Amino acid sequence: MGITRTGRMKRRETGGRRAQFRKKRKFENGRPAAMTKIGEKRVATVRCRGGNLKFRALRLESGNFSWGTEVCTRKVRVLDVSYNASNNELVRTKTLVKGAIVVVDAHPFKEWYESHYGVKIGLKKGQTAPAEEEVKKSDHVQRKIAARQKNRSLEGALDHQFASGRLLAKITSRPGQSGRCDGYILEGPELAFYQKMMAKK
Repeated sequence: MGITRTGRMKRRETGGRRAQFRKKRKFENGRPAAMTKIGEKRVATVRCRGGNLKFRALRLESGNFSWGTEVCTRKVRVLDVSYNASNNELVRTKTLVKGAIVVVDAHPFKEWYESHYGVKIGLKKGQTAPAEEEVKKSDHVQRKIAARQKNRSLEGALDHQFASGRLLAKITSRPGQSGRCDGYILEGPELAFYQKMMAKK
């Protein structure tokens, strides 16, 4: 029996059987879930109604993730799936779906932050920044960095994550439909909420 998206076979809310007045139609069909895993990129194309194409990601290893408060987007590696509100089975099997909480590589964001603000971040307690040879900066660049630092604020929870080299992010694209794994870095109350949910689990 094929997968259908009609609900014609379902009973009514009251529990009564529905009369079958027609058979299934091609335009009512559904397809098996993509169940996208982490691995070397593998995307299949699916021909859909109207000759349109869907990009069925079977495996993905990276995606574009945005750091909202700093307005910075980088292509980063997806390392692991750590939480999924809908189904724990999707965490166990490391399946990439929209809304999943994943662990991504923090280094591209860390490099950008350090060059943009001229400040070392992600240092562990009691650790001092390693001495590096000073890169000569023009007076104009120094003034620009000093101006940026006036309004700079980095959340403690994020700084702690930078120290481990991994960030928590949420997937907002649909890997099984668009063939991409894009999302945003968790911060603020949303980050606190998901950390609490993971600790509970």
